Amino acid sequence: QVQLVESGGGLVQAGGSLRLSCAASGRTFSSYTMGWFRRVPGKERNFVAAISWSGGDTRYVDSVKGRFTISRDNGKNTVSLQMNSLKPEDTAVYYCAAGWRTTVSSLQRNYGYWGQGTQVTVSS
Repeated sequence: QVQLVESGGGLVQAGGSLRLSCAASGRTFSSYTMGWFRRVPGKERNFVAAISWSGGDTRYVDSVKGRFTISRDNGKNTVSLQMNSLKPEDTAVYYCAAGWRTTVSSLQRNYGYWGQGTQVTVSS
């Protein structure tokens, strides 16, 4: 089992940057595929990015490609999402998720553990 705690959200102007971090408990962090999802109030939670256990495979939703970068540090049990060139439409609550030995996936059902979320607000 793993517990996830996100941090790094906040308010930023369009064109700015934020770095989200997710700290995971447990000794088997390197066995989890990690993902980031986001939800706008009143809408469904959607996939943003994911990274394999080794960090060698990543996947992004088209709308963030070239702007966001997911990375992980298995020695520190953390996964990060570097967000550059932020747009107002990136405003959402961002969630960290962990999937036990799953493939790098955009499917929420592949992730069994979720953080509480961190708010990102991008002003125009």
